[in-house]
This record gives sequence, C-alpha cells and structure tokens, in this order.
Amino acid sequence: MGNSKVGLVLEGGGMRGMYTAGVLDAFMLEGIEANGVIGVSAGAICGCSYISRQIGRTIRYNIKYAGDKRYASFKSLRETGDIFNVDFCYEQLPKKLNVFDYETFRERSKKIPFYVTCTNLENGGAEHIRCTDLWDEMDYMRASASMPLVSNIIEKDGMKLLDGGTADSIPLKFFESIGYEKNIVVLTRPCGYVKKQDSMLRLMKIKYKDYPKYVKACEERYKIYNEQLAYIEEQEKNGKVIIIRPSRDTKIGRMEKNPDKLKFIYKLGRYDTMKKLDEIKQFMA
Repeated sequence: MGNSKVGLVLEGGGMRGMYTAGVLDAFMLEGIEANGVIGVSAGAICGCSYISRQIGRTIRYNIKYAGDKRYASFKSLRETGDIFNVDFCYEQLPKKLNVFDYETFRERSKKIPFYVTCTNLENGGAEHIRCTDLWDEMDYMRASASMPLVSNIIEKDGMKLLDGGTADSIPLKFFESIGYEKNIVVLTRPCGYVKKQDSMLRLMKIKYKDYPKYVKACEERYKIYNEQLAYIEEQEKNGKVIIIRPSRDTKIGRMEKNPDKLKFIYKLGRYDTMKKLDEIKQFMA
C-alpha cells in the first residue's frame, strides 16, 4: 500500500447488505485491507465482521435466520416496538448462535479504526462514532441499523439515535475530512439509481413530531443522497474513489427473507469484486 490512507465506506440498505457481505468476504480472501472502515446500518453490521476477520459470518447467519420469527417479525414490532428482535439479534446471535469474535475486533480496531454512523434525532445531524469494543458499544451498532418507524429510539451517552442513513447515507466526505485520501465505496444500489422522497414521510412527521430537525432530515434525505452519489462519481473520475456496486438490479428489498435471493446478491458482491480486483489492488498500491 502507498502512503495515502485508504478508507472503506459502506452504505446500508437492510438485506441488500448481503451484497456488501460478499464484497468484504472477497476482500478478506484476497488479503485486501483498508486503513479504516465506516459503515451505515447494514454496512456497519457487515463491516464489523471484516474487522474481526470472520469470512462468511454475515451471510451464514442471515441465510439461517432471516425467516426466523425470532430474528424479525411484525409480532416483535407490536410487542416491543422493534421489528428486529433486540435480544435475539444483539445478544443471542453474536454471543451464542453465531459467535462474533469480540477479542479480534478489539485488537484489530486499534490498527484499523472502525466507525458507525447514526442520526441524532435532536439536531438532525450525523454522529460518526468510533467503536473499539462492541461488547460494550453494541448499542451504537444497533442505533445505526434501527430503521425509522419500526424501531425504538436508542438512547446512548446523552444522545437519541436512529438509522444513520437518514443524515449521512454514504459518509465519504466525513472520511475524507479525517484524512482518508483514497476510498473504496461499496453501494447497494446499481448504477443509475435515483432516490425519491420517502413514501412514509407523512407517518414520520407524526411519529417524530417532537424532533423537528430529524423530520427535516427525513424530508431532505433523498436530495442529499442523490447529491452524495454525484459527488462520489465525480471523485471516482478524479481517481480518489473506487465504487463497487451491484452490476444488475436484484430487486431485493430491505426486509428480504428468501435465502436463495440472499445467496444470489451475496455471490454477486463477490463476483463484482473479483472483476475489479486488479483495479482495486492498483488503486491501493
């Protein structure tokens, strides 16, 4: 690797994140190691297994449990306020059923800083939080992945937090601002995608009426996202960014449960990465 710090910027997207899981597994198998990682929502969930060097972990438990009512269900939403069952997803899964290597994460995150992106409801802005010990800091991961309307607000260190995608869906500019001069950006939508205003905005205005700055961020999200895409593509032309994104539209939604579809998008992530492998290695050299 050359003298420039290379960052890895991971977009969210719910179950579309299995594409990112495929990209990162290909990276690990090929020995591609960034100098820092920042993830949003599903991007953060995939990114932590990249830091802990657990190849196949993310796709493995999603294929096994995506259709399990303990994992995500409207029953959980009705009873707890969270569509993803908190105890199952953040306690049983990483500590018992598909063990996360907390120790390796702690050691490697000293060398490779790992950030999660959350949205602060009170000021409507992004919080980019460095995590060094997910045993104690899992609430930040949970907040980053807590989708509006179907998740409880997470209160942590005096902040009220939800899904990072609202305030900063693709935090490339933040990573550039802290010294990552070259970045690999992993997107979960194909080329040509244009975000539209959220169809659930009316409900958000009702549910989050006590947080007007957050509601404003929800209103503006689609515009900011499309501006971010344009900026990322411009940085790619300038030789400062490599974009990895689905080479085809997989039509997979945020809550996809079909294991065959999840396997397909995961394999697409690996395939697209291998096609760009020489370009990626040259970029990092």
